[in-house]
Amino acid sequence: MKNYLEMLDKLADVTVQVGLNLQRGQELVITAPIEALPLTRKITERAYQAGAKMVTTLYSDDAATLARYRFAPSDAFDYAPAWLYEGMAEAYAAGAARLAITGQNPALLKGQDPDRISRASKAQSIANRRALELIASFHINWSIVAYATVDWAKMVFPDLPEGQAVEKLWEAIFKASRLDTDDPVAAWAAHNANLHKRVQFLNEKRYAALHFKGPGTDLKVGLADDHVWSGGAAVAKNGVVCNPNIPTEEVFTTPHKDRVEGYVSSSKPLAHQGSLLDGIRVRFEGGRIVEASAKVGEDILKELLETDEGARRLGEVALVPHSSPIAQSGILFYNTLFDENAASHIALGQAYSECIRGGDRLSREELAARGANASLIHVDWMIGSNEIDVDGITHTGQAEPLMRRGEWVS
Repeated sequence: MKNYLEMLDKLADVTVQVGLNLQRGQELVITAPIEALPLTRKITERAYQAGAKMVTTLYSDDAATLARYRFAPSDAFDYAPAWLYEGMAEAYAAGAARLAITGQNPALLKGQDPDRISRASKAQSIANRRALELIASFHINWSIVAYATVDWAKMVFPDLPEGQAVEKLWEAIFKASRLDTDDPVAAWAAHNANLHKRVQFLNEKRYAALHFKGPGTDLKVGLADDHVWSGGAAVAKNGVVCNPNIPTEEVFTTPHKDRVEGYVSSSKPLAHQGSLLDGIRVRFEGGRIVEASAKVGEDILKELLETDEGARRLGEVALVPHSSPIAQSGILFYNTLFDENAASHIALGQAYSECIRGGDRLSREELAARGANASLIHVDWMIGSNEIDVDGITHTGQAEPLMRRGEWVS
């Protein structure tokens, strides 16, 4: 690919300077698919140049993961290496930054036993709970970026030869990550400023709820008491300003776990831990999903909802205009990092305490009293499109137009 190495250098720079804003003397923990070695090495170099004390990378291998599902004994799927996840949690608690490089095969586990997938996912969620809570509470600076692997590229561009598919995916990643400019760091500063204007507007409005309406959707999402909107660069509890997602187009907040009513349909497929779910439709009563179906992956969806009580309630609601560059690319990425930034979305499970005023000082019980959900999972799925309208509902019950046909009204 033309200028591939130059663009990979830019991605490494943006990851360390914008995504993580890594501090001198800070540790960095990276997780990455083994295919992402070229990018991981560049990020590691930039991290040490920025003054990192230690960079530790944990690699995953799709082939090894698949071997487990094919050959491991049944009882192995109720186990996860708690020692590993506890070690990661200890690192975050001590101030280490966190970077995830995504790029695994979105359909890796297609055809595998849904029961094994569900049990393994639940075991991992339990083992990873402390680490997830530290990330969800924004205890440290963290970020996610992407690497164009062959299997992922073939999923996104199935009609192209392998090499061309990878090249097209890289072009899309670079563009979505704002690397196609002379100064990507400056481009990110301008983009963050625009997102912060939208956040300020919503925080001034203090809506009681959002109402999503369109084909297959009529959903009222009550917002948590003392909720705060966020988006773009934000300040972690350690005082570091970082961009948790590269790319990002969303503004988001915490719903009230008991105040969601109505029904909603997914607008894009969801790739979740090697499985695909599509045509999701759920109905809420009193904040809880009481009916759920999917055209593809229904068994996986229903197992996911049984993870714990909080898995049937919402932990996030996010607004994304249909004019976002990722939506306008026309590409279905089969990767939540990108697809959630092409459409408004909701997330089942764990809420972000950063989206509750003073949330960093509140106990679990105090967060719950304000409506913040707690769960072992946090799974985003897309509900927005150019056919969905969104109203902000004031505390007096008045509906004010926020989005029409997927675009901001003002």
